[in-house]
Amino acid sequence: MNELSLLAALTAGLLGGVHCVGMCGGIVGALSLATPGQKQGPRLPILLGYNIGRITSYVIAGAVVGGIGQLSLGVMRIQSLQLVLAVIAGLMMILMGLYLGGWSRFLRHIENAGGVVWRKIEPAGRKLLPVRNPGQGLLLGLVWGWLPCGLVYSMLIWALGSGGAVDGALLMLAFGIGTLPNLLATGLLAGQFVRWMQQPRVRAAAGVLLILFGLYTLYRGFV
Repeated sequence: MNELSLLAALTAGLLGGVHCVGMCGGIVGALSLATPGQKQGPRLPILLGYNIGRITSYVIAGAVVGGIGQLSLGVMRIQSLQLVLAVIAGLMMILMGLYLGGWSRFLRHIENAGGVVWRKIEPAGRKLLPVRNPGQGLLLGLVWGWLPCGLVYSMLIWALGSGGAVDGALLMLAFGIGTLPNLLATGLLAGQFVRWMQQPRVRAAAGVLLILFGLYTLYRGFV
């Protein structure tokens, strides 16, 4: 794991913010609303708790797949494995860019596959609503971090070839931090920010940038 990989993961999280708002914007927006007996308005501590929980789930998943990838290094030649994983990660980024831009729905099939498990987990999150304190927000984030998401899956494939559990966890941590500004803004600005993020021009720009990032990942894999 090097600084460039962590920076790239951070960038992927930032560019994928359009999709993050679409996937998690509803629950994050709900966290900014008042619970009975409270004044309406932003609730930053609860939003932070939710996002810390969500990113923690990413880190745990990154550690697991990174450890699995480390074990597989003994089966394949390291160079061959790294090339295969770079190609898969690059293609996933390109597919995600096409998805964000509205030019392809292929990743819907991947997210639908993950939905089988999610349907069993999601009821646990709903039991935590309405969220009244940061602790509840943290627990909700831990659950919601497993929401089927093509961008998260593509990053986990990257974490698979990161070199080990620690490196996989660090990669997903960088990615999770990258998603943080968009989801915090969604919670604090609510519908106003979501509407801006869903504009075709914004989605297209994010899609193009993510496609370029995927092409760069492919290039890095072959040099």
